[in-house]
Amino acid sequence: MSERIVTLSVNGEPRSVIMPDNATLLEILRDHLELTGTKHGCDLGECGACAVLVDGVPVLSCLVLARDTEDHQITTIEGLGNGAAPDPLQVAFAEFGAAQCGYCTPAMVITARALLDGHGSPSEEDIRAAIAGNLCRCTGYIKIIEAIESVASMGPT
Repeated sequence: MSERIVTLSVNGEPRSVIMPDNATLLEILRDHLELTGTKHGCDLGECGACAVLVDGVPVLSCLVLARDTEDHQITTIEGLGNGAAPDPLQVAFAEFGAAQCGYCTPAMVITARALLDGHGSPSEEDIRAAIAGNLCRCTGYIKIIEAIESVASMGPT
């Protein structure tokens, strides 16, 4: 298996990585860059746990070759906010109890961020459609939808 050096723009910072040609973006983020907020789920693109933003669009990082993201902006949950200044969605998820086990939460927040950035005032139907690819086995989605609606009602964030 051949390897290459690739420089990825992750959370606004250039990161050079030596990687096999067949490495997925998920593998590089978690195993090489230690950004473990992006979760490893099914490896089949069916659960949504590995969602990250590539140029502002949610993608399933288990299905994307890392080398194909070299000239793109990658945003993980770690890039949305920090302890001192969390993203409003992170705050809302905590306030509304939208995270139970928390495994799906990073991808839900990432997906919701893309929705709100692209559609300032989504309906409940829009929210449901946006998060449809992110499986949650704990919450029943109601608290997640309420959290997203609360941030949407604030206007652009």
